[in-house]
Amino acid sequence: MLQGKVLVAQGGGPTAVINQSLVGVVLEGRKHRNVNLVYGALHGVRGIVDEDFVDLTQETTHNLEMVGDTPSSALGSTRDKPDLKYCQEIFKVLKAHDIRYFFYIGGNDSSDTVRIVAEEARKADHPIRVVHIPKTIDNDVVLNDHTPGFPSAARFVVQAVLGANLDNRSLPGVYIGVVMGRHAGFLTAAAALGKKFPDDGPHMIYLPERTFRVESFLSDVKNAMDRYGRCVVAVSEGIHDESGQPVVTRLAKEIERDAHGNVQLSGTGALAELLTDAVKTKLGISRVRGDTFGYLQRSFIGCVSDVDQREAREVGEKAVQYAMYGDSNGSVTIERTGYYSVDYKLVPLESVAGKTRTMPDEFIAPNGTDVTDAFRLYLRPLLGKGLPDAFRLRPNRVAKILKA
Repeated sequence: MLQGKVLVAQGGGPTAVINQSLVGVVLEGRKHRNVNLVYGALHGVRGIVDEDFVDLTQETTHNLEMVGDTPSSALGSTRDKPDLKYCQEIFKVLKAHDIRYFFYIGGNDSSDTVRIVAEEARKADHPIRVVHIPKTIDNDVVLNDHTPGFPSAARFVVQAVLGANLDNRSLPGVYIGVVMGRHAGFLTAAAALGKKFPDDGPHMIYLPERTFRVESFLSDVKNAMDRYGRCVVAVSEGIHDESGQPVVTRLAKEIERDAHGNVQLSGTGALAELLTDAVKTKLGISRVRGDTFGYLQRSFIGCVSDVDQREAREVGEKAVQYAMYGDSNGSVTIERTGYYSVDYKLVPLESVAGKTRTMPDEFIAPNGTDVTDAFRLYLRPLLGKGLPDAFRLRPNRVAKILKA
């Protein structure tokens, strides 16, 4: 085992359980005699290059456990996307502070950062273990059955759409819920798990894995209105047209881009506005409402999956164990075993770094606007215990007298 300090950081969008992974690293790291201190970098890689650290060795176990149960990134995060020069600066800081174990909790881009840092350490012949710990609500990190953060966000989407469906049934019209997901539709697809009765919404689900055509969308809405007298739609923020251009760019006068060069999709109601306007003007339906779930999905407190909490803690613990007892860097992955249990493996960083997973075809219904039972079976155990249920009055109608 290497003798020195541990450094842990959090990157990218917060989740409801990312702090469980943080606490897993800290508590597991503090068990080992070869670890002098456990540091946390404030605001991800930005905190590393700024040497903005906190000493987590001095934190009480009780408070760590309380932080673990709290959503969002306790250390703060960043949207910086390090290039080679940036990663070289990271490596200089790690070396100066005698960091021998570096753990970065994040998504696809974070795994690529870890890969570059590991390569710089190898070139300098500097002994260090670097491990990527997966997290993202998009569920798009490759080689993982699912990613910590996704189950809790999916649980939120299930409950939110379930509630929207109840509202829509009381006051019929068209309701459109826009859900996060740039390239992968897993989170939007989760809306299907809120259906109980045959006429429940969502009546259509639109995913970025399929081309979105406004004319087909309007036809689907009209058909649902004709059949049910109402319509509930779940749509991914990342839906695109035949050319691959995000549909939202049709509306936005000025296109905002993030640090990664991507069109800014979250934090704006542009897509919901575009679709609701299309339904009103083209179909002449007056009661049309749209919601953008936005950041609510990421760190919503009070509907966290217990399965997600447990696994997020375990990936942090396993990352430390692989670093301490193994002889290679890597990314921890979640592998499903049996009906529902999981195992954790360490895979090479280059197998994960910079790659994006999307929903497989077997999870998407042939019509492209629904999910299959295979997806429902995949998601249900991830949502955890105690999902709320909805009931209806039985239609014991009374015979009319005056209107007979």
